[in-house]
Amino acid sequence: MKQHYHYAFFDEGSKREIRRATLKAICIPGYQVPFASRELPIARGWGTGGLQLTLSLCGHGDHVKVIDQGSDESVNAVSIKNLISATTDVDIVRNTEEASLIQSRHRIPEVPLREDQILVLQVPEPEPLREYEPSERKTKQYHAEKEYTGAWLLLFEQIMKYGSMTTGADHPVMVNDRYVMAPSPIPKFDNPKMHQSKSLILLGAGREKKIYAVPPYTSIVSLDFEDYPFEAEQFHGKTCALCGAEHVFLDEIIHEEDGSVSYQCNDTSYCLKRRNAQRGECK
Repeated sequence: MKQHYHYAFFDEGSKREIRRATLKAICIPGYQVPFASRELPIARGWGTGGLQLTLSLCGHGDHVKVIDQGSDESVNAVSIKNLISATTDVDIVRNTEEASLIQSRHRIPEVPLREDQILVLQVPEPEPLREYEPSERKTKQYHAEKEYTGAWLLLFEQIMKYGSMTTGADHPVMVNDRYVMAPSPIPKFDNPKMHQSKSLILLGAGREKKIYAVPPYTSIVSLDFEDYPFEAEQFHGKTCALCGAEHVFLDEIIHEEDGSVSYQCNDTSYCLKRRNAQRGECK
């Protein structure tokens, strides 16, 4: 028996409530806006925050792309795309340039985003101060007072212990010189892409019931020290084994047969587009 859903799964009242929280988040860059996180046929922790934003925003004529750690084909990405397809009439696309709405887990696409695109990031833990302050009331007070000593101290401890800042992902950023924000667990390689981004970036945490945003052309500065500046991952001398791309985020592939190491683009859509273009040139 075929099930009948509201358009984009939620009733209109639920979508309006999520949109109101989203508008507030856009007006106060980096501020975590609480919202009434809804139940979905996807377990919390598997992208429900980002999915609620996507479902509340998508409409007739939209083109939606969903990626999971750079891949269009992962189980999580496919499940989310199936739900969107079952409850809307939007086009599901793979090409980043074609998408009007992009939902992503833990990556920002390699292709620079435009002003007419929206990037939705899934967030497991939206509170950047949670590691040293378990109290929600206290973290709210720290944000209100712009008291971020603990965030700096965590980075300082990493330097004292390891000689450098070792946050491989979710490195905290200062938004518009006001709020410290967790940029979802994107790798440090992607942090600079948020600075003065042309697209609107929305971040949703379904389990923690928080929405926050980075409006277009907003200043984003990764936390660092004068004598220990922020450094993103570097892949000097390494290229993608499939398309030959340089200066992109690469996955290290260890071949079990002989123990050799190769590298591939983490963004599968970007890699596929380059390979198709190369085949066209060969023809």
